[in-house]
Amino acid sequence: MTGPSTTFDAMVHGGNLHEAAERYGIPHAQWLDLSTGINPHGYPVPPVPADAWRRLPDEGDGFAACAARYYGAPDATHVLPVAGSQAAIRALPSLLRSAQVGIAPLTYSEYAPAFERAGHEVVPLDVSWETLPDTLTHVVIVNPNNPTAEHLSAGKLLHWHAQLRARGGTLLVDEAFADTMPSASLAANSDRDGLIVLRSPGKFFGLAGVRAGFVLGAPTLLSALRRTLGAWTVSGPARHAVSAAFQDTLWQQQMRMRLDGESARLVKLLRAHGFVTRSTPLFAWTDDARAAALHEALAQRGVWTRLFMASGSVRFGLPAGDVEWTRFEARLREAVAQCVSNVPAR
Repeated sequence: MTGPSTTFDAMVHGGNLHEAAERYGIPHAQWLDLSTGINPHGYPVPPVPADAWRRLPDEGDGFAACAARYYGAPDATHVLPVAGSQAAIRALPSLLRSAQVGIAPLTYSEYAPAFERAGHEVVPLDVSWETLPDTLTHVVIVNPNNPTAEHLSAGKLLHWHAQLRARGGTLLVDEAFADTMPSASLAANSDRDGLIVLRSPGKFFGLAGVRAGFVLGAPTLLSALRRTLGAWTVSGPARHAVSAAFQDTLWQQQMRMRLDGESARLVKLLRAHGFVTRSTPLFAWTDDARAAALHEALAQRGVWTRLFMASGSVRFGLPAGDVEWTRFEARLREAVAQCVSNVPAR
Protein backbone atom coordinates (compact mmCIF):
# COMPACT_ATOMS: atom_id res chain seq x y z
CA MET A 1 0.00 0.00 0.00
CA THR A 2 1.34 3.41 -0.91
CA GLY A 3 1.40 6.36 1.43
CA PRO A 4 -0.65 9.52 0.94
CA SER A 5 -0.26 10.85 -2.58
CA THR A 6 1.60 14.09 -3.08
CA THR A 7 0.69 14.45 -6.76
CA PHE A 8 -3.02 14.99 -6.27
CA ASP A 9 -4.87 18.07 -5.04
CA ALA A 10 -5.71 18.06 -1.32
CA MET A 11 -9.21 17.06 -0.22
CA VAL A 12 -10.85 20.46 0.08
CA HIS A 13 -14.38 21.02 -1.17
CA GLY A 14 -16.44 24.04 -2.12
CA GLY A 15 -19.32 25.25 0.01
CA ASN A 16 -17.11 25.71 3.10
CA LEU A 17 -18.49 29.17 3.83
CA HIS A 18 -18.08 28.99 7.61
CA GLU A 19 -14.35 28.55 7.08
CA ALA A 20 -14.27 31.54 4.74
CA ALA A 21 -16.29 33.69 7.14
CA GLU A 22 -13.91 32.94 9.99
CA ARG A 23 -10.79 33.48 7.90
CA TYR A 24 -11.83 36.81 6.37
CA GLY A 25 -14.00 38.20 9.18
CA ILE A 26 -17.06 38.61 6.97
CA PRO A 27 -20.37 37.32 8.41
CA HIS A 28 -21.62 34.11 6.81
CA ALA A 29 -24.85 35.69 5.53
CA GLN A 30 -22.97 38.38 3.60
CA TRP A 31 -21.09 36.00 1.31
CA LEU A 32 -21.79 35.29 -2.35
CA ASP A 33 -20.99 31.60 -2.67
CA LEU A 34 -19.75 30.57 -6.12
CA SER A 35 -17.52 27.79 -4.78
CA THR A 36 -19.62 24.82 -5.92
CA GLY A 37 -20.89 23.60 -9.27
CA ILE A 38 -24.39 23.07 -7.90
CA ASN A 39 -27.29 24.51 -9.89
CA PRO A 40 -28.43 27.64 -7.98
CA HIS A 41 -31.94 27.18 -9.44
CA GLY A 42 -32.73 23.95 -7.65
CA TYR A 43 -35.64 21.71 -8.54
CA PRO A 44 -38.87 22.80 -6.74
CA VAL A 45 -39.54 19.64 -4.76
CA PRO A 46 -43.26 18.99 -4.20
CA PRO A 47 -44.53 18.52 -0.63
CA VAL A 48 -43.24 15.35 0.98
CA PRO A 49 -45.96 12.82 1.86
CA ALA A 50 -46.24 12.15 5.60
CA ASP A 51 -45.55 8.44 5.04
CA ALA A 52 -42.10 9.28 3.66
CA TRP A 53 -41.16 10.53 7.14
CA ARG A 54 -42.80 7.75 9.13
CA ARG A 55 -41.94 4.64 7.14
CA LEU A 56 -38.63 2.98 6.42
CA PRO A 57 -37.55 3.42 2.79
CA ASP A 58 -39.19 0.77 0.60
CA GLU A 59 -36.83 -0.76 -1.94
CA GLY A 60 -39.87 -2.00 -3.85
CA ASP A 61 -41.05 1.53 -4.59
CA GLY A 62 -39.63 1.64 -8.14
CA PHE A 63 -36.94 4.18 -7.28
CA ALA A 64 -34.17 2.27 -9.08
CA ALA A 65 -36.41 1.77 -12.13
CA CYS A 66 -37.19 5.50 -12.19
CA ALA A 67 -33.46 6.25 -12.17
CA ALA A 68 -32.82 3.67 -14.90
CA ARG A 69 -35.36 5.38 -17.16
CA TYR A 70 -33.95 8.84 -16.51
CA TYR A 71 -30.30 7.86 -17.00
CA GLY A 72 -30.93 5.43 -19.85
CA ALA A 73 -29.54 2.39 -18.03
CA PRO A 74 -30.58 -1.04 -19.38
CA ASP A 75 -32.96 -1.69 -16.47
CA ALA A 76 -33.34 -1.43 -12.70
CA THR A 77 -31.05 -4.40 -12.04
CA HIS A 78 -28.15 -2.24 -13.23
CA VAL A 79 -28.91 0.63 -10.82
CA LEU A 80 -28.13 0.85 -7.10
CA PRO A 81 -29.33 3.92 -5.16
CA VAL A 82 -26.76 5.07 -2.58
CA ALA A 83 -26.42 7.87 -0.04
CA GLY A 84 -24.68 10.17 -2.50
CA SER A 85 -21.79 9.31 -4.79
CA GLN A 86 -19.47 9.80 -1.83
CA ALA A 87 -20.66 6.57 -0.23
CA ALA A 88 -19.84 4.64 -3.39
CA ILE A 89 -16.45 6.32 -3.81
CA ARG A 90 -15.45 5.17 -0.33
CA ALA A 91 -16.75 1.60 -0.75
CA LEU A 92 -16.01 0.62 -4.36
CA PRO A 93 -12.18 0.47 -4.23
CA SER A 94 -12.27 -2.39 -1.71
CA LEU A 95 -14.47 -4.40 -4.09
CA LEU A 96 -11.92 -4.20 -6.91
CA ARG A 97 -8.72 -6.22 -7.21
CA SER A 98 -5.83 -4.28 -5.69
CA ALA A 99 -3.73 -3.01 -8.57
CA GLN A 100 -2.48 0.13 -10.26
CA VAL A 101 -5.22 2.71 -10.86
CA GLY A 102 -4.91 5.77 -13.07
CA ILE A 103 -6.49 9.03 -11.88
CA ALA A 104 -6.00 12.48 -13.39
CA PRO A 105 -3.86 14.73 -11.14
CA LEU A 106 -6.51 17.49 -11.15
CA THR A 107 -9.94 15.97 -10.67
CA TYR A 108 -12.42 15.26 -7.86
CA SER A 109 -10.11 14.86 -4.89
CA GLU A 110 -11.85 12.00 -3.04
CA TYR A 111 -10.85 9.26 -5.48
CA ALA A 112 -7.10 8.99 -4.98
CA PRO A 113 -7.24 8.69 -1.16
CA ALA A 114 -10.10 6.19 -1.34
CA PHE A 115 -8.18 3.89 -3.68
CA GLU A 116 -4.96 4.26 -1.69
CA ARG A 117 -6.73 3.32 1.54
CA ALA A 118 -7.96 0.13 -0.16
CA GLY A 119 -4.40 -0.85 -1.10
CA HIS A 120 -4.27 0.28 -4.72
CA GLU A 121 -1.30 2.08 -6.25
CA VAL A 122 -2.52 5.40 -7.60
CA VAL A 123 -0.65 6.90 -10.55
CA PRO A 124 -1.34 10.03 -12.62
CA LEU A 125 -3.55 9.47 -15.67
CA ASP A 126 -2.87 11.36 -18.90
CA VAL A 127 -6.26 11.81 -20.55
CA SER A 128 -4.60 12.29 -23.96
CA TRP A 129 -3.61 8.63 -24.04
CA GLU A 130 -5.36 6.46 -26.60
CA THR A 131 -3.64 3.27 -25.50
CA LEU A 132 -3.39 2.81 -21.76
CA PRO A 133 -0.09 1.62 -20.22
CA ASP A 134 0.02 -2.13 -19.65
CA THR A 135 0.60 -1.52 -15.95
CA LEU A 136 -2.81 0.09 -15.45
CA THR A 137 -5.59 -2.22 -14.29
CA HIS A 138 -8.22 0.34 -13.27
CA VAL A 139 -8.98 3.89 -14.43
CA VAL A 140 -11.12 6.54 -12.78
CA ILE A 141 -12.37 9.38 -14.95
CA VAL A 142 -14.72 12.25 -14.10
CA ASN A 143 -16.55 13.20 -17.28
CA PRO A 144 -16.92 16.10 -17.76
CA ASN A 145 -14.04 16.66 -15.40
CA ASN A 146 -14.37 18.60 -12.19
CA PRO A 147 -12.84 21.18 -12.18
CA THR A 148 -11.20 21.47 -15.63
CA ALA A 149 -14.45 20.85 -17.59
CA GLU A 150 -12.54 18.60 -19.99
CA HIS A 151 -14.82 16.09 -21.70
CA LEU A 152 -13.84 12.76 -23.23
CA SER A 153 -15.95 11.15 -25.92
CA ALA A 154 -17.95 8.00 -25.26
CA GLY A 155 -15.99 6.28 -28.01
CA LYS A 156 -12.67 6.95 -26.34
CA LEU A 157 -13.92 5.81 -22.95
CA LEU A 158 -15.33 2.59 -24.36
CA HIS A 159 -11.99 2.02 -26.09
CA TRP A 160 -10.30 2.39 -22.71
CA HIS A 161 -12.85 0.06 -21.15
CA ALA A 162 -12.10 -2.64 -23.72
CA GLN A 163 -8.39 -2.43 -22.92
CA LEU A 164 -8.97 -2.60 -19.18
CA ARG A 165 -11.51 -5.38 -19.40
CA ALA A 166 -9.08 -7.51 -21.42
CA ARG A 167 -6.69 -7.39 -18.44
CA GLY A 168 -9.42 -7.98 -15.83
CA GLY A 169 -9.68 -4.34 -14.89
CA THR A 170 -12.35 -1.71 -14.42
CA LEU A 171 -13.25 1.70 -15.83
CA LEU A 172 -15.08 3.90 -13.32
CA VAL A 173 -16.74 6.95 -14.87
CA ASP A 174 -18.11 9.68 -12.60
CA GLU A 175 -20.83 11.56 -14.49
CA ALA A 176 -21.88 13.94 -11.72
CA PHE A 177 -22.01 16.84 -14.20
CA ALA A 178 -23.30 14.89 -17.21
CA ASP A 179 -27.01 15.76 -16.89
CA THR A 180 -26.47 18.79 -19.10
CA MET A 181 -25.11 16.53 -21.88
CA PRO A 182 -27.11 13.27 -21.55
CA SER A 183 -26.17 12.00 -25.01
CA ALA A 184 -22.53 11.71 -23.89
CA SER A 185 -23.29 9.39 -20.97
CA LEU A 186 -22.14 5.77 -20.75
CA ALA A 187 -25.20 4.80 -18.72
CA ALA A 188 -26.63 2.75 -21.58
CA ASN A 189 -23.46 0.62 -21.50
CA SER A 190 -23.59 -0.08 -17.77
CA ASP A 191 -24.46 -3.74 -18.39
CA ARG A 192 -20.85 -4.32 -19.48
CA ASP A 193 -18.63 -6.09 -16.98
CA GLY A 194 -15.81 -3.88 -15.79
CA LEU A 195 -17.70 -0.62 -16.34
CA ILE A 196 -19.05 1.42 -13.42
CA VAL A 197 -20.92 4.69 -13.89
CA LEU A 198 -21.69 7.03 -10.98
CA ARG A 199 -24.52 9.53 -11.25
CA SER A 200 -25.83 12.18 -8.90
CA PRO A 201 -28.94 14.42 -8.85
CA GLY A 202 -27.11 16.90 -6.65
CA LYS A 203 -25.53 19.10 -9.32
CA PHE A 204 -28.01 19.57 -12.19
CA PHE A 205 -31.14 19.37 -10.04
CA GLY A 206 -29.60 21.39 -7.22
CA LEU A 207 -30.46 18.64 -4.74
CA ALA A 208 -27.08 18.09 -3.09
CA GLY A 209 -28.70 18.22 0.33
CA VAL A 210 -30.77 15.06 -0.19
CA ARG A 211 -27.55 12.96 -0.31
CA ALA A 212 -28.68 10.59 -3.02
CA GLY A 213 -26.70 9.04 -5.84
CA PHE A 214 -26.66 6.02 -8.11
CA VAL A 215 -24.15 3.38 -9.08
CA LEU A 216 -24.74 1.88 -12.52
CA GLY A 217 -23.05 -1.41 -13.30
CA ALA A 218 -23.23 -5.18 -13.47
CA PRO A 219 -25.71 -6.79 -11.04
CA THR A 220 -22.98 -8.92 -9.39
CA LEU A 221 -20.94 -5.82 -8.52
CA LEU A 222 -24.04 -3.96 -7.31
CA SER A 223 -24.99 -6.89 -5.08
CA ALA A 224 -21.55 -6.81 -3.46
CA LEU A 225 -21.80 -3.05 -2.99
CA ARG A 226 -25.29 -3.40 -1.52
CA ARG A 227 -23.99 -5.87 1.05
CA THR A 228 -21.19 -3.46 1.94
CA LEU A 229 -23.41 -0.40 2.33
CA GLY A 230 -26.35 -2.10 4.02
CA ALA A 231 -30.05 -1.34 3.93
CA TRP A 232 -31.93 1.98 3.69
CA THR A 233 -29.15 3.94 2.04
CA VAL A 234 -31.50 6.62 0.65
CA SER A 235 -34.18 8.15 2.87
CA GLY A 236 -37.87 8.23 2.02
CA PRO A 237 -38.01 12.04 1.58
CA ALA A 238 -34.94 11.91 -0.67
CA ARG A 239 -36.53 9.19 -2.81
CA HIS A 240 -39.66 11.33 -3.16
CA ALA A 241 -37.70 14.45 -4.17
CA VAL A 242 -35.44 12.72 -6.68
CA SER A 243 -38.25 10.69 -8.27
CA ALA A 244 -40.25 13.86 -8.85
CA ALA A 245 -37.24 15.57 -10.42
CA PHE A 246 -36.46 12.62 -12.71
CA GLN A 247 -40.01 12.54 -14.06
CA ASP A 248 -40.28 16.28 -14.75
CA THR A 249 -39.00 16.32 -18.33
CA LEU A 250 -40.30 19.84 -19.04
CA TRP A 251 -38.31 21.30 -16.14
CA GLN A 252 -35.23 19.42 -17.33
CA GLN A 253 -35.50 20.77 -20.88
CA GLN A 254 -36.06 24.35 -19.73
CA MET A 255 -33.26 24.16 -17.18
CA ARG A 256 -30.72 22.88 -19.69
CA MET A 257 -31.46 25.89 -21.91
CA ARG A 258 -31.27 28.28 -18.97
CA LEU A 259 -27.95 26.89 -17.76
CA ASP A 260 -26.49 27.05 -21.25
CA GLY A 261 -27.30 30.75 -21.37
CA GLU A 262 -26.00 31.53 -17.90
CA SER A 263 -22.80 29.57 -18.48
CA ALA A 264 -22.19 31.55 -21.66
CA ARG A 265 -22.71 34.75 -19.67
CA LEU A 266 -20.18 33.66 -17.04
CA VAL A 267 -17.58 32.70 -19.64
CA LYS A 268 -18.08 35.99 -21.52
CA LEU A 269 -17.62 37.95 -18.29
CA LEU A 270 -14.41 36.15 -17.34
CA ARG A 271 -12.99 36.41 -20.85
CA ALA A 272 -13.75 40.14 -20.91
CA HIS A 273 -11.18 40.41 -18.12
CA GLY A 274 -8.66 38.34 -20.06
CA PHE A 275 -9.18 34.96 -18.40
CA VAL A 276 -8.99 31.91 -20.65
CA THR A 277 -11.62 29.48 -19.41
CA ARG A 278 -13.09 26.04 -19.85
CA SER A 279 -16.65 25.46 -18.81
CA THR A 280 -19.64 23.20 -18.38
CA PRO A 281 -23.16 24.63 -18.08
CA LEU A 282 -22.69 24.60 -14.30
CA PHE A 283 -19.23 26.12 -13.76
CA ALA A 284 -16.24 27.79 -15.39
CA TRP A 285 -12.57 27.16 -14.62
CA THR A 286 -9.34 29.01 -15.30
CA ASP A 287 -5.69 28.27 -14.65
CA ASP A 288 -4.64 31.83 -15.52
CA ALA A 289 -1.48 32.98 -13.74
CA ARG A 290 -3.63 35.47 -11.80
CA ALA A 291 -6.13 32.85 -10.64
CA ALA A 292 -4.90 32.40 -7.06
CA ALA A 293 -4.57 36.16 -6.56
CA LEU A 294 -8.06 36.62 -8.00
CA HIS A 295 -9.49 34.06 -5.58
CA GLU A 296 -7.92 35.96 -2.67
CA ALA A 297 -9.07 39.38 -3.90
CA LEU A 298 -12.63 38.14 -4.38
CA ALA A 299 -12.64 36.52 -0.94
CA GLN A 300 -11.64 39.84 0.62
CA ARG A 301 -14.83 41.20 -0.98
CA GLY A 302 -17.12 38.43 0.22
CA VAL A 303 -17.16 36.31 -2.95
CA TRP A 304 -16.15 32.70 -2.38
CA THR A 305 -14.72 30.70 -5.27
CA ARG A 306 -13.03 27.31 -5.33
CA LEU A 307 -9.23 27.50 -5.32
CA PHE A 308 -7.20 24.44 -6.33
CA MET A 309 -3.94 24.98 -4.50
CA ALA A 310 -1.74 22.48 -6.33
CA SER A 311 -2.50 23.93 -9.75
CA GLY A 312 -3.19 27.54 -8.80
CA SER A 313 -6.50 27.40 -10.64
CA VAL A 314 -9.99 28.61 -9.76
CA ARG A 315 -13.53 27.37 -10.44
CA PHE A 316 -16.56 29.66 -10.54
CA GLY A 317 -20.13 28.53 -10.04
CA LEU A 318 -23.18 30.40 -11.31
CA PRO A 319 -24.76 33.34 -9.47
CA ALA A 320 -28.37 32.67 -8.48
CA GLY A 321 -30.10 35.75 -9.89
CA ASP A 322 -29.82 39.33 -11.13
CA VAL A 323 -28.76 40.74 -7.75
CA GLU A 324 -25.97 38.18 -7.43
CA TRP A 325 -24.86 38.70 -11.03
CA THR A 326 -24.62 42.47 -10.50
CA ARG A 327 -22.68 41.98 -7.29
CA PHE A 328 -20.31 39.48 -8.85
CA GLU A 329 -19.63 41.67 -11.87
CA ALA A 330 -18.74 44.62 -9.62
CA ARG A 331 -16.58 42.59 -7.24
CA LEU A 332 -14.83 40.86 -10.13
CA ARG A 333 -13.95 44.20 -11.69
CA GLU A 334 -12.52 45.43 -8.38
CA ALA A 335 -10.63 42.17 -7.77
CA VAL A 336 -9.06 42.15 -11.22
CA ALA A 337 -7.95 45.76 -10.74
CA GLN A 338 -6.35 44.76 -7.43
CA CYS A 339 -4.54 41.84 -9.05
CA VAL A 340 -3.17 44.13 -11.76
CA SER A 341 -2.08 46.82 -9.27
CA ASN A 342 -0.24 44.21 -7.20
CA VAL A 343 1.87 43.05 -10.14
CA PRO A 344 5.39 44.46 -9.59
CA ALA A 345 6.74 46.76 -12.28
CA ARG A 346 9.51 45.35 -14.44
